[in-house]
Amino acid sequence: MTASKSARERKAASQAGPLATVRIDLDEQQQFVYKVTCTECVVRDRIKWATYRAGEDNGFMAAMDRWIFHLTQKHPEADAPCLKFLPEAQQRQQERRDARSSG
Repeated sequence: MTASKSARERKAASQAGPLATVRIDLDEQQQFVYKVTCTECVVRDRIKWATYRAGEDNGFMAAMDRWIFHLTQKHPEADAPCLKFLPEAQQRQQERRDARSSG
């Protein structure tokens, strides 16, 4: 049985930590779209920094990877459960870079 949208949202929010606001929407194909917003960083005209990624688990991983990188770069003192996945996020990032450079 797959988890409900609200259950996925709660799990993602707990992993993202206290600096994040997590929202999951549904796209036109009824797939989950993950949005993680930083409660502290403003990028322009009062718009908060955010990542927005579509898809089932890959969308979740992509959004969390971007959030992990944001935390480590902009909030190095932050504590969030997702930070334990930094090595895996870095590995996925390297794999994407390798795929782009070879293809």
